Order: sequence, then structure tokens, then C-alpha cells
Amino acid sequence: MRNLVIDIGNTFSKLAVFEQKELIHFEQLEKVEENGLLNLINEYRIENSTVSSVSDQIENLETLLKKNTRYTRFGTAITGEVKSHYESPTTLGLDRWAKVIAAHCLYRGNNTLMIDAGTCITYDVLTATDEYFGGSISLGLNMRFKALNHYTGRLPLVNWDKAQTEIAEGTNTQNAIKRGVLQGAVNEIEGFIAIEQKRNKNLKVILTGGDSLFLTKQLKNSIFAAQITHEPYLVLKGLNEVITL
Repeated sequence: MRNLVIDIGNTFSKLAVFEQKELIHFEQLEKVEENGLLNLINEYRIENSTVSSVSDQIENLETLLKKNTRYTRFGTAITGEVKSHYESPTTLGLDRWAKVIAAHCLYRGNNTLMIDAGTCITYDVLTATDEYFGGSISLGLNMRFKALNHYTGRLPLVNWDKAQTEIAEGTNTQNAIKRGVLQGAVNEIEGFIAIEQKRNKNLKVILTGGDSLFLTKQLKNSIFAAQITHEPYLVLKGLNEVITL
């Protein structure tokens, strides 16, 4: 059984093909094109599909998938065995819910904190008893850089290389901004981990999202390092699990 899963985010779209639970193809695009999608469906002989999107305007995409695959419409009503206590499920981001489903299926029996470092940084916890109480949404790294430039008169917009491994000392304005944003985010993440560790013993921490590899490297020497796993495809794996629920 081959499944096509699509995660349409604020910045990029991610497509993945799974054979059962094995990821056999991945690509990241600025926009999903119908012709390219059809070629992918035919090349991999896709049987099933589902989509998580930050936009509701996916009618054409859903029509194409319904015509060419067995399509599962993903939403927060798909719960598996998860008991959600979220007060407004219709406003819960589908990417966040896909991560909850992934934690339920892949890390069952663990208290799991999922940290997604993308356009925003989101924090969500699924308890060992499969209960979800919501989480937190914070500014992503690029959003922080842009905010400093936008809301001040003289601070420049700083570009940073996410492949870097060290945060420089703030000996000039550019580095001071980088240090404030990057170290500030690391400190924030450590703070959230500490809070959730007090609430949920034997906490497993999963980092995902476009900036997660950089942040994982920064956390390698923290007291929480042994608890942290870098999982770049967590949303996509969650969507794949949805097809089999």
C-alpha cells in the first residue's frame, strides 16, 4: 500500500510517499502543482492520500486526489484513541493535530512534548494516557528577526545561516540581534521542556520543523539532551498514520 501525504504550511508545502510506514519519497515545494502531483501519483502508483493545510482553499487539490486515489479528508474529528480537551477544535491547526496523531501512534505510552520550529514555534503535549490538553504558539526564528527590524527605527533585518552550529557573541549589532533571537529561542525551548517535565514524568521531547535541526544542535549540551529526538518528518508520519486509523 502506497500513501501520498501533503502538508501545506505557511511557507512551504511538503509531499511524502510512504510504503506502509516506510518513507520512500520526500520533496519540499513553494507550491503544489497539479501536473507534478499527477506525475507523482502515477510514478509511485499511489493508492491512498490525505492533506493537512493551513488554508481552506484546497478544493481543486482535493478533487484531483479524490479522482486518482482513495482520499481521506483530514480533520480534528479523526482522533484514533486520543482524548482531546481542546476547547476550540475547529481552530486547531491541522499540522499540530497531525503531530498529536503521530505521537499517539509512534510513541504510545510516553508523555511526549512535540516542538515544531517552523514559521511559528509550537509546543504540544500528548500524555502517556493519550490525553491532549492543547499547547502553546510562539514566534518562529525568522518572524523574530523580522519583528526587530519592523518595529524599530535602526535595527537591520538580519539574515542567518541555519546550518551554523554556534551562536556568536554579541560584539556588534548584527551578532547582538542573532544572539538575542537564537539564544532567546533556545532558552524558551529549555523553559518549556522544564515546565512540562515537572507536569509529566519521563518526558520524551520531539523536535521537528524547518529550524529544528539547528535548535537540536544547540540543545545537545543541555540537561535535557538525552530526552530529545530530532524528527523532521513528524507531521508527514502523522498524516500517514491517519490513513490507517
